[in-house]
Amino acid sequence: MASEARTIAIAGAGSIGCYVGGCLALAGRKVVFLGRGRIVEAMRQGGLRVSDLDGRDRRVEAQAIAATDDPVTALHEADVILVTVKSGGTEDMAKLVAVHGRSDAVVVSLQNGVDNADRLRAGLRGRRVLTGMVMFNVVQSPDGEVPFRVHRASQGEVMIDDGVDGLVDLLNVDGLAVEARADMKAVQWSKLLMNLNNALVALSDLPLARQLANRSWRLILAAQIDEALAAMKAAGIAPARITGLPPALLPKVLRLPDWLFDLLARRMLAIDPEARSSMWDDLKRGRPTEIDELQGAVIRLAKQTGTPTPINQRVTALVRQAETEKCGPPKLTPDKVEAIAGKV
Repeated sequence: MASEARTIAIAGAGSIGCYVGGCLALAGRKVVFLGRGRIVEAMRQGGLRVSDLDGRDRRVEAQAIAATDDPVTALHEADVILVTVKSGGTEDMAKLVAVHGRSDAVVVSLQNGVDNADRLRAGLRGRRVLTGMVMFNVVQSPDGEVPFRVHRASQGEVMIDDGVDGLVDLLNVDGLAVEARADMKAVQWSKLLMNLNNALVALSDLPLARQLANRSWRLILAAQIDEALAAMKAAGIAPARITGLPPALLPKVLRLPDWLFDLLARRMLAIDPEARSSMWDDLKRGRPTEIDELQGAVIRLAKQTGTPTPINQRVTALVRQAETEKCGPPKLTPDKVEAIAGKV
């Protein structure tokens, strides 16, 4: 599996897919990008620029990029298929992999939410499907910038299911730290807690660093996480510890005064000033968001366990409204999202 001759298909050439695939291509791995529209065309014409918070700034020339909108070309020789489509495209991608992918290819879900790997398994019965999670934020260049650029705007690694010999060695390259875990379901739920902030970034239209630096926004995030933790506890789900803090302490730290939060949460605040959330980008482009896979997962679990989720429901309703209006991020203030006094 560690051989550089292995072919890696990036099934979804968006921000995450292009960053992961770009790092792999720069390390000499054989990579083919599957996507459509402006990103694939931009890479074909001007190549791919890959930068990160640590100061790397590298380029894959256009002639060195294999990018296609044809699933046959992308999938039929792939040894490893990294699924990086948005959650709404999971079933469709499973169908493409089932028809065009090799039966012995290793499929890895690198998607938000807690059930995408299970949905892939349902469509790829009998095949090896691994759960993965990307722990960092990636932003892409504005339309028209040449070359197309993806920028890792926060710290973090990629975590994947343990059990496939050589897979970590194949994927762990400069700029892309990869770690095998035996507790990926717990990792997914832990990442979900912080991903509840994606909607707040989208609703506020603020860069992530500025939004997290504002205690009024952090109070709303803390309330969402409290609701999620209560539902998870009632369901017997124990989130993994994937940062310096145990998940149960996250709401307490988020509620600290700004000056103390700045001192204790330096890693959480190690974010590029340009970082936003993918949900912000979705609203900006008038696309459906992943609110059903984030806040929606909390609400569904809470219904099963009989725990309340008023804050998550309120945030979900506001994102749904913004999706319907198609006017971009609505630039809401914290008081518009929720009346904080007495509720948060």
